[in-house]
Amino acid sequence: METNIIKEALEILELPPFITKEDVKNRYKELAKKYHPDVCKDANKMAKINGAYRILIDYIDNFKYSFDDDEINKQLPSINHNKNFRF
Repeated sequence: METNIIKEALEILELPPFITKEDVKNRYKELAKKYHPDVCKDANKMAKINGAYRILIDYIDNFKYSFDDDEINKQLPSINHNKNFRF
């Protein structure tokens, strides 16, 4: 997973960078009630919410419980993380 995927998932669920698993679950429930296809008639929006939820829960379960840039880059080495080393 890349940093921008995490950021996009946070934006979809309208969450800040420092969150807990419980925060993700609570926000998902709120948005699911609001954008469920039976209520909103927008299945695409609900699909995005479901995808973002899965990404964040997977990341929390497998890596850590907060999402700041430095920590994400440490967990998921990328171009930005590699710049911290001298070659």
